[in-house]
Amino acid sequence: MFASNSVGLITPQRQHYSEPLPLASGKQLDEYDLVYETYGELNTAKTNAVLICHALSGDHHAAGYHRPEDSKPGWWDAYIGPGKPIDTRHFFVISSNNLGGCSGSTGPRSTNPATGKPWAADFPRMRVRDWVNSQARLADTLGIECFAAVIGGSLGGMQAMRWALEYPQRLRHCVAIA
Repeated sequence: MFASNSVGLITPQRQHYSEPLPLASGKQLDEYDLVYETYGELNTAKTNAVLICHALSGDHHAAGYHRPEDSKPGWWDAYIGPGKPIDTRHFFVISSNNLGGCSGSTGPRSTNPATGKPWAADFPRMRVRDWVNSQARLADTLGIECFAAVIGGSLGGMQAMRWALEYPQRLRHCVAIA
């Protein structure tokens, strides 16, 4: 069905947070959801996790397929999977959708809990550090204290660099591409 080096069928996951997330703008999200995917297995020591940060036009679907009939895999499928550069036989890979995006994580189309209506143009402006802070909370939820690597291209590369600045003790390698 799929190539032997594919991660295969993947089901996105959703994590809800009811603890407020302070934002760089001075505002906060009182609650929010992060949508993410994982590939591979987290080892017992939780030392083999790799965070993939997506570009501006990307989302959490970095590898594999959501349905057997999908003709196109995730946006970094050529690099994530068994025997590929980010080898899922060795690494547990996480790819989350940025807050403010339109692929499931809380954003302008989501309901503002204060009004009961979509956030729309009232959704707070996001900065790279906001995405990184939300990713750090996801890592905490998954029990990951330190990433083997944080990797991203373009806007994802900015996130990888922000990880190295904000949380240098929480990553062993930063791979910022483009």
